[in-house]
Amino acid sequence: MNTPAPPHDPDPAATSATLLLAELRAEAEQTRVVLAQVHARLAAATHLDAGHVADILEANEQLVIAVLQAKTDAEGAMRALMEVSRVAELDALTQLPNRLLFLDRFTQAIAGKRRRQARMALLFLDLNHFKQINDTLGHAMGDEVLKLAARCMVESVRASDTVSRHGGDEFLILLDEVAQASDAVVIADKIHLALARPARFGEQVLSLTASIGIALFPDDGDEVYTLIDRADAAMYRAKRLGHSHFMFFDQCSFADVAPQPAPPDSMPRPTPLSAHTPGEQDPRHAQLQEANEQLLLSALDARDSQTSAERALQRHTENMARAVHELRSPLMSIRTASAVMSRSDSLEPLLPRMNAVIERQVAQLSRLVGDLLDVSRVNGGKLRVERQSVDMKLLIDEVTESCRPAIDNRQQQLVIQVPTEALVLSGDAMRLAQVLRNLLDNASKYTPPSGLITLTMEPLGDSVVLTMRDSGVGVSPRMLSHIFEPFVQEAHAAAFNGSGLGLGLTVVRELVAAHGGSVAVHSEGPGRGSEFTVTLPLRHPNAASAPGVP
Repeated sequence: MNTPAPPHDPDPAATSATLLLAELRAEAEQTRVVLAQVHARLAAATHLDAGHVADILEANEQLVIAVLQAKTDAEGAMRALMEVSRVAELDALTQLPNRLLFLDRFTQAIAGKRRRQARMALLFLDLNHFKQINDTLGHAMGDEVLKLAARCMVESVRASDTVSRHGGDEFLILLDEVAQASDAVVIADKIHLALARPARFGEQVLSLTASIGIALFPDDGDEVYTLIDRADAAMYRAKRLGHSHFMFFDQCSFADVAPQPAPPDSMPRPTPLSAHTPGEQDPRHAQLQEANEQLLLSALDARDSQTSAERALQRHTENMARAVHELRSPLMSIRTASAVMSRSDSLEPLLPRMNAVIERQVAQLSRLVGDLLDVSRVNGGKLRVERQSVDMKLLIDEVTESCRPAIDNRQQQLVIQVPTEALVLSGDAMRLAQVLRNLLDNASKYTPPSGLITLTMEPLGDSVVLTMRDSGVGVSPRMLSHIFEPFVQEAHAAAFNGSGLGLGLTVVRELVAAHGGSVAVHSEGPGRGSEFTVTLPLRHPNAASAPGVP
């Protein structure tokens, strides 16, 4: 059971398949018209012998069959793709939206509420004593408990709300729109009552309790992960009260925002001491008390480490899912185009179009895979630059020429300001071009049509400074310190243009650092554009070439 998703952008793979199907249908219709004309001409061409006419008819019929078969295969591929996409977005156990789908819906909801200046609430729910259920009744029974809890939550919310399994026995509930904070309280009470209804599991009858933390948009934050973290913090405060409680984030002191895990239920208790003489009892009691304190501290440290590891694993899983999602779209287009081209040698009119599709998607795949490999090389300490003399003016001309079609397609204005004298660096020409291309593509992707992009280069002492400015969506102050981290995409930027993996700026930072330079970002906030400044050491023309360095 699940609530319907709010409107969001269609799957890129499904869109690509739909466009290709439309093209194939148009080509099939044109082929039928041409075939009718061929039949008419053959009827009039009495000078041809019957065998030659039959051969031509058979060849044209094979052409039509090949086009129709390609259309059928493409339609089947699209249906299979849609089904795989649907299944991949659901939690396998509860059939609720999984974390990736929930984050997508949450991002879209924030963008919509921000435009309408509306409020919404996020509930972070954790089932109490679920570990005891798993330990005493077994994991199979624990799975049934999770399914029941999911049903109770879905039945307690409105049709426009979204319930998602966040992981383990934790759930996220997005209340699409709330007029006031008390609306979230009403839902929290309904969930508590639904969970408290006794239910039979085999020979056991259980009544569930839960702790709920509530964060409000925009009162407690206007970013996805900020609201999740604050609802999580409020949930931990509610859990300390025991039984079924809820708490708003604004009721928590900021000193308590970081969740402090409670001691495990299985924590050993101090055992009573046997009778001892007064002289023996005090030292032994002190030693035992100290041992138990150390055990408690070790257990808390282990719980903190486990929580950190679980969150790191969650982020890794989400990042890999995003990578697969981005790679799936060009692969599907390439596969469909290849299937069409292999059907018959008579599809010559379609070959240029299919070749263009394949080349475009291969270029996109190369960029995505290249970014993933570069990040992997950085993590493994294997990123290298091969130094040579690089004329930065010529490099800028080459990069802007390759990026110009995308910029012109968005009707954006590109202004380039470079000095008249030559500026020569000791660096890797290919890697420096990658830095400029990533920054220029990033500026164009997040700048609206008719926007302005400015690229300037100027010498500054023994360095050269490259500045990329745009009039695009900008960066919020909270994200300025995280913008170069892998897989980071700000919510309002993803709503404007959600393509890509969030690796381009990470690659820029590492490549600039490999050249002994630095990169910085500045923005006045969302909607006010961005400015990226790259500083690289300048090599004078009479300096010796440097060897390849790591």
